Amino acid sequence: MKFNTSFPLTFSLLLLIQCTTTTLAQPAAAPAPAAPTNVTKILEKAGQYTTLIRLLKITQVGDQINTQLNNSNQGMTIFAPTDNAFSALKSGTLNSLTDQEKVELIQFHVLPTVLSTSQFQTVSNPLRTQAGNSAGGQFPLNVTTSGNSVNITTGVTNATVANTVYTDSTLAVYQVDNVLLPLAMFGPKAPAPAPGVAKKPKKKSGDADSPSSDDGTADASASSGLTAKSLLVGIISLVAGFCL
Repeated sequence: MKFNTSFPLTFSLLLLIQCTTTTLAQPAAAPAPAAPTNVTKILEKAGQYTTLIRLLKITQVGDQINTQLNNSNQGMTIFAPTDNAFSALKSGTLNSLTDQEKVELIQFHVLPTVLSTSQFQTVSNPLRTQAGNSAGGQFPLNVTTSGNSVNITTGVTNATVANTVYTDSTLAVYQVDNVLLPLAMFGPKAPAPAPGVAKKPKKKSGDADSPSSDDGTADASASSGLTAKSLLVGIISLVAGFCL
């Protein structure tokens, strides 16, 4: 009895083709969704930003930045002072600030648009920050470039962009070597107005060198009495003359 040896081979080929077709038909796995941007985690990974991270947390500016980055198309640029930059401040500077001033200080380091290093050469000064008014002289932030060097001036502080900490399509974080101090908070205070010329105190009616009102009244009464008496004498003399 003869066996068809081609049957097992044909069956094996058909099985291999079926398996290959099934494998190719399976869809590719979807890429994992990108993790939400978290500026404090970016700074923690970079290191040397402990003070800035603490201020971002206690002022809640860090949460505001993360919310805006993950829920809108608005980009941001952050100038990040290192721990050494904060240590260079005058002792007690941060502790002397109110809670609102701490918020404004951190917001002053945030631009409401993402800027690449090349765009610093073409931006218009003063730059608008999250702290508010820049044109009015309260929070001016000006950028100048010289070659690859980017310098920042606030009217109080001069700083240099040292390097890029992080950058993507919506966020740019740059290291700066000094804390950016706003003019409105750390600028020279307006001089106090000069004191006016002291006025002489009015003399009281009872002062020795001022005539009393009673004396004036008495003089006026005496004068009136003499005038009336003289007039009466004149009239009597005139009548007596007619009678003679």
